[in-house]
Amino acid sequence: MIRIYSHRFRVPAEAIDMQKHVNNVEYLRWMQDVAIAHSTALGWPMERYFKERVCWVVRTHGIEYLRPALLDDPVRLLTWVSSIGERSSLRKYLFWRESDRQVLARAESNWVFIDLRTGLPRPITDEVRQSFAVVGDDAEIDSLLLEPVA
Repeated sequence: MIRIYSHRFRVPAEAIDMQKHVNNVEYLRWMQDVAIAHSTALGWPMERYFKERVCWVVRTHGIEYLRPALLDDPVRLLTWVSSIGERSSLRKYLFWRESDRQVLARAESNWVFIDLRTGLPRPITDEVRQSFAVVGDDAEIDSLLLEPVA
């Protein structure tokens, strides 16, 4: 089970805004993409959710921008599930520039589990719940930042 999902990339030109740093909208896009990639890696691609007639939707996002990300910066984006309730789950994210080991941003999204037939929140199934480990201690995340950069 992948407790903490890691994705590495370089900041592309299309992510840069008029201020010559990553546009805020890109962080949201990357958060969504990495959440889907993590879910897929755990056996829950979008097609499976649709087949089960369930899905996740975002209720809230929060992003704390700490440092700007610039063109071609090597970024490591970590995501993990920090809690799972009856009908929602809190997912956290950490954006980290590998070249100088600086945290660029910390973020979280409150995802709500819905029934695709009604569009309403529903209890998270046991099968989905058991697929996602809960990482409640940020110390585990911090230890990943100390690993050598490959």
